[in-house]
Amino acid sequence: MNQQAPKQFADKFWLLWGSQAASLTGSFAVQFAIIWWLTSTTGSATILASATLIGLLPQVVLGPFIGALVDRWNRKRVMLAADSVIALASAWLAWMFFVDAASIVHVFIVLGIRAVGGAFHGPAMLASTSLMVPEKHYVRIQGLNQALQNGSPLLAAPLGALLVSWLPMSSILMIDVATALIAIIPLLFVKVPQPDARPIIAAHPSVLADVAEGIRYLRAHREQTYLVIGATFVNFCLVPAFALLPLYVLEVLSGGAWYLSILQLLFGVGGVAGGSLLASWGGFERGVHTVLAAFTCLGAAALCMGIAPADSNWIPAASMFLVGAAAAMLNGAIMAILQSQVAANYQGRLFTLLASLAGAMTPLSLLLAAPVAESFGIRFWYLAGGVSCLLVAGLAAFCPVKTRVPERTIDLAGPDSAP
Repeated sequence: MNQQAPKQFADKFWLLWGSQAASLTGSFAVQFAIIWWLTSTTGSATILASATLIGLLPQVVLGPFIGALVDRWNRKRVMLAADSVIALASAWLAWMFFVDAASIVHVFIVLGIRAVGGAFHGPAMLASTSLMVPEKHYVRIQGLNQALQNGSPLLAAPLGALLVSWLPMSSILMIDVATALIAIIPLLFVKVPQPDARPIIAAHPSVLADVAEGIRYLRAHREQTYLVIGATFVNFCLVPAFALLPLYVLEVLSGGAWYLSILQLLFGVGGVAGGSLLASWGGFERGVHTVLAAFTCLGAAALCMGIAPADSNWIPAASMFLVGAAAAMLNGAIMAILQSQVAANYQGRLFTLLASLAGAMTPLSLLLAAPVAESFGIRFWYLAGGVSCLLVAGLAAFCPVKTRVPERTIDLAGPDSAP
């Protein structure tokens, strides 16, 4: 493995990371404004559900194919293209609002374009990280990513609300264009290392063959497979619990909208705290121990919500904070382990495959959420989520995952490594 290249690119990585962080916060704020416009214009739950589905489907359906393309293509150009297309789509929608011609269909089209762009950009940036940052910092970087992903919505919601009250939609969408430019400009001047894609193309001329090879790679590497299966299983059990959080507050705790907002805020603050802790601490020396600790804390917090007395306010509040913190640490630790173990020219496929599997669990588990809750009570899902986390942690303790591989073959001087 070329250990010098990451040191060479580390400083440039922070320039990219900072610009992407600023762009992400702006995008969240604009997304808030778009969803609010749909809500205030239509008042339709079907429209809002459709908007959510449009944002989810590209990752679930196209994810493995996008990952294969990311592994084949120049990742810097993928990020540039994704950011540019999103900016152009937002500019077009801004014009439609400016001339008073915007419709729900136009908004849906742009939401779809933004989702596809994000589905390309995310794995390209994630796969580039392992070639720009020394391996010893992978956990810290993923901790920062988790803090950013949890903190940006906290900042974006009030910012989006202010934008909606102060500016017309055309001006709000131009803010999205401006923040996209913040991400695009550094990419124009920063050299992003690129693994040699020629062996992939020579061995598998078609993208479908690449996708199949990514699945075979995952099946052949049991350590990564255990992580993927465990995370997917936990996601399946926990998604219904927190999708039903409003009913949990109303029916179990006899609370109102104010208390629900407090719980959601604590979840976000916990995510920022957990990500920040992981970034400053770096986790245990063996990455799997960080994963085990996070699974255990997440399971314990979910169980506390499942058994909390109906007249208790502080137990669910503390538990929501711990859920956010543990989830951030868990996601960050898993991604760091995968970055250290998965060969660079497979990372696009593996990361998108993981995201697709986790995303596919969401609609499946939500289909079961209501009938199971009606039969066994809302607390069931919190108990099931907690038990699933503890079960995965217990099984992982007997099947420990290596924290690093001794060598990876990475060609950093391939034909697509030019700036």
